Amino acid sequence: MAIKTNEIWATGRRKCAVARVRIKSGNGKIVVNGKEATVYFGSEALNGFLAQPLAVTDLNGKFDITANIQGGGPCGQAGAMRHGIARALVKYDDSLRMVLKNSGMMTRDSRVKERKKSGQPGARKRFQFSKR
Repeated sequence: MAIKTNEIWATGRRKCAVARVRIKSGNGKIVVNGKEATVYFGSEALNGFLAQPLAVTDLNGKFDITANIQGGGPCGQAGAMRHGIARALVKYDDSLRMVLKNSGMMTRDSRVKERKKSGQPGARKRFQFSKR
């Protein structure tokens, strides 16, 4: 039998990163893969990026957020976590959906790295053409 908790789960994705996010009422502590978010991401820009869903909905400091993130780099992971936080907030209160959707946080950013094609140096780059 499942144990009832007051946590809300959601999944966020960006590029190759997948973030499993849990929110519960608290005082605004953010933990990513067992570390404080400021330590894990380091960059102030990425930490501000994480807090956007909470800032837009005026819920700063009302939730403790725990996330497990796999794959991708720091920027993709921050984007995945932002997406997960937004989805969890909508599960918490459905009236926040329009605010988050208008801010562009509910849409999964589907841009991924294009694969390298055979016989070429990269995804788009071609070897120089030589007529003779």
